[in-house]
Amino acid sequence: MKSFPHAAKTTSGYDPEAVDAFLIEARAAYEADSPTARVNSRVVRETSFPMKRGGYVIEQVDNALERLEVAMAERERERAIETEGWEAYTKRLLESSTEVLVRLNRQARKRFRRANFLTVGYKVSDVDAFAVRVVGYLEAGAPLTSDDVRNVVFRAQRGGYDERQVDAVLDAVIEAILASGRR
Repeated sequence: MKSFPHAAKTTSGYDPEAVDAFLIEARAAYEADSPTARVNSRVVRETSFPMKRGGYVIEQVDNALERLEVAMAERERERAIETEGWEAYTKRLLESSTEVLVRLNRQARKRFRRANFLTVGYKVSDVDAFAVRVVGYLEAGAPLTSDDVRNVVFRAQRGGYDERQVDAVLDAVIEAILASGRR
């Protein structure tokens, strides 16, 4: 298996053993081409690794994981169209996108549950601004890529939006983009 470059011994990176173990499992799942494999595009997207001094360079591993996620999503899309048929697949995709739209079309500052006033969440105005961009993509086809969604950064705010809830919607947006055959 191809190894990733290591960070300096004083810099933290991803634990090489954890990364290698995950990639072995992911490769086996990809090569098996089974719809019941434990590792799929969602698992790849949600995977995190422990940190270790001198571990793998984070950016290198993240880039590889993004490519793997896209490859798995494309295969999942092809398999779904093959099994469900184009019409059923697009209907399911539309239903999923509609759920996201309902959430994101809520009134500004009320799109997501709020974190406790003593807890830090995502800055409401940042999330609301990005929500408008996502709605533009879903309703009018405005430009938006899965990388745009993956790489969006929201500032912290005491009593801001609940991070888990926002992240779940962002995952659904990424799935919708990848399922549509776009990147």
